[in-house]
Amino acid sequence: MKPTVLFQLFLLLFVVPNLHSQITTSDPEIFKMVNEVKTENLESIVKKLVSFGTRHTLSDTKSNTHGIGAAQRWVKSEFDKYALASNGRLTSKIDYFTIKADGKRIAVDSELGNVMATLKGTDPTDDRVLIISGHLDSRASDVMDAKSDAPGANDDGSGVACVMELARIMSQREFPFTLIFVAVVGEEQGLYGAKHLADIAKEQKWNLIAMLNNDMIGNSLSSGTQLRDNTQVRVFSETIPYTETEAEAKMRKATNRDNDSPSRQLARYIKTVTQQYVPQLDIQLVYRNDRFLRGGDHTPFSQNGFTAIRFCEMNENYDHQHQNVRKENNIQYGDLPEFMDFEYMHKVSCSNLSTFSNLAWSPKAPENVGIEVKELTNSSVLVWQVPQGKPVFGYNILIRETSASHWQKVVFTKDNKIEIPYSKDNYFFAVQSVDALGHASLPVFPIPIR
Repeated sequence: MKPTVLFQLFLLLFVVPNLHSQITTSDPEIFKMVNEVKTENLESIVKKLVSFGTRHTLSDTKSNTHGIGAAQRWVKSEFDKYALASNGRLTSKIDYFTIKADGKRIAVDSELGNVMATLKGTDPTDDRVLIISGHLDSRASDVMDAKSDAPGANDDGSGVACVMELARIMSQREFPFTLIFVAVVGEEQGLYGAKHLADIAKEQKWNLIAMLNNDMIGNSLSSGTQLRDNTQVRVFSETIPYTETEAEAKMRKATNRDNDSPSRQLARYIKTVTQQYVPQLDIQLVYRNDRFLRGGDHTPFSQNGFTAIRFCEMNENYDHQHQNVRKENNIQYGDLPEFMDFEYMHKVSCSNLSTFSNLAWSPKAPENVGIEVKELTNSSVLVWQVPQGKPVFGYNILIRETSASHWQKVVFTKDNKIEIPYSKDNYFFAVQSVDALGHASLPVFPIPIR
């Protein structure tokens, strides 16, 4: 028999019956970084952010102890401390910009500022960019109340603390391309800080391959139902890209790739990496851009055509979200640190770290990924071009049944063409580049080639 037939027979006998097994290589350095995430650091950052009283976007900007201005300057000062261990590669700034009164949640023209730390890559030929964010601003019951206490411990001190802890750890390592850690403002007033940054990325044509938004990742107890779960976290991703063209829509419909947008591929990537590096945490893939009729800071990036997702706790507690601090009928309201689960927040931060570092060390994704449709067969032939830049060790062919939410099988090859005994009628595929340590690019969905 020909070698191709022997290979297909091997797959049929030993691979197909075990659809849930995966071939993975782990990087000891990522395990080391995950172990450097400290629960006490996360808790300390959250409590410091709460100490500013309110971080409402339109609150005091002059005080050194109270309001959004003090919080911005403190976060920047922490980024500057991390920079000391980065050999000059980490720099920080408060990116100020002006928002005009909108007649809604911005009453007067206002100066806002995102706090950004940028870790410069070591490869000047690699123009890729990664962004991770949380929002610094907080709110009370009335979204226009810039005076009352608005602790914002979980919403979104938790996201900012995660971003800061990752910046601390990752700034001590070298990565080939640019990583941006940002605490945005204006989220509660209308995603203004995220929109400002997303617009810059679009106008300057950044090669932004992924944006991770963390918003409320520190609570494990739901209000009302009183469900407690510290083993799952939701990852939201858009279905049909906001910027889909008519030609792209035609291809999506032809290939039935409604569940395979780039953002959805990122969400699956997060699930795979988290399973590999973070024990006792499962990624729940939620197939909508955000919670029902609600939004977050990843949305402006999606609207500008970038790949973006949102991390959010499994159970929300509305007694401690968008509430004035008060006690009624023996129930304490308000977004206070004592209602957070910092061990849960620690695990979600580790998921972010493993995902972000895997992507940051990954080779570029394969180019022009296609699936041959020259003739009707019960096998599938995938072909692609070798990406430029960092050498590729090989490629993962990801496989799942059409009804499955996540990849079920991985086939590895060192070639840039492969025939596998899986019918394109019954399975979806994607291809990703990997290096010798298992750092993988984002998966690329194939398009038909004749």
